[in-house]
Order: sequence, then structure tokens, then C-alpha cells
Amino acid sequence: MADPATLAARIDRLESAGQIRQLAWRYSATLDRRDMDGLMGLYADDVELPGGRRGRDALRELMEPSLRRVRTTILHVGNHVIEFTDDDQATGAVYCHGEVQTGPDTWVHQAICYGDRYVRRDGRWYFAAQRRHELFYGAAHGRRPVGMAAADWPAHDTGTGTLPYRWDSWQRFWAAQPPA
Repeated sequence: MADPATLAARIDRLESAGQIRQLAWRYSATLDRRDMDGLMGLYADDVELPGGRRGRDALRELMEPSLRRVRTTILHVGNHVIEFTDDDQATGAVYCHGEVQTGPDTWVHQAICYGDRYVRRDGRWYFAAQRRHELFYGAAHGRRPVGMAAADWPAHDTGTGTLPYRWDSWQRFWAAQPPA
């Protein structure tokens, strides 16, 4: 798509890129907190899903079981490439490093690239479709953080911290159905 010609169009493009980047950052924050309402709010109300399903309720039904298979996630968003297809639609690739607790005492590193489609509705950008999660790799952590003594930072640099356990949304998510 050609670059916007007018100053107003260029400013809009810059603001749009900023809002789209915020989607990726907010996705990581809400997913790590298990704030399912906040997470669903990042998607268009008619979000497209595999198999022709649509909507936030269907997305929640799809995502929640997979989030219950892992305990803690820590997603670090990195590179974000955005391509505008028109003024109200774009695609993107978001690189991410994830630290994922896959069992009571097991953690893995993941190098991820999310493939995204975005749509603007009423001046706000949303994910238009379920994010495509593709791995470069997943590998076991060398040292398991589960079961370590409390770090009590800044007294100690290593050990168990206070997150995600102190987040209210995290507590509500797991109160409904404790991990296996």
C-alpha cells in the first residue's frame, strides 16, 4: 500500500501503529494475568476463528482450556512488523520470548512468532482473527523456579517472586478451577 500522502493521514498511520503495538503488549499482560475479560476485549467482537467460528465467546471457549494446561506464562514482546492493507486493516508479525510453566516443577523457554490480522472499528484497533502462534523452538529451563525459597527482593536476587500470585485476575481465574 502506498504511503499516506497528507499530514493528517501520516499522523493517523503513526497513531494506528502505536495502537496496534499496544495490542501485542496488552495481549501479553492480560494473558500472563489470566485476565480473560481484558484479553477478549483486545479482539473484534466478530473475531474469526479456525473452522469458521466467530466471536469472543467462541474464542474464550477455545483459549481457556489451553491456558489451563499451563500455569504461569511470562511473555516478552520484541520485534513487531506492521503492514497496513488499507486505512482500517493491517497484518503483523510479532516476535516474542515466552517462559512457560508446563507442569508443577517444569518450565520451558519458547521463541514465538505471532501472525496477526488487525481491524479498526470506531477508531480503535483490535485483533481481527485468532493469533497464529508459531514456534521457533521450545526448550526446558536449566533451573526450575518452582519450589525455590522466596526471593524477598531486593534482599536476594534469586527465588520465587510475588507474581503472578498477587494479581486479582490471576486469583479469580484459578479459583474457578484449580490447576491439576
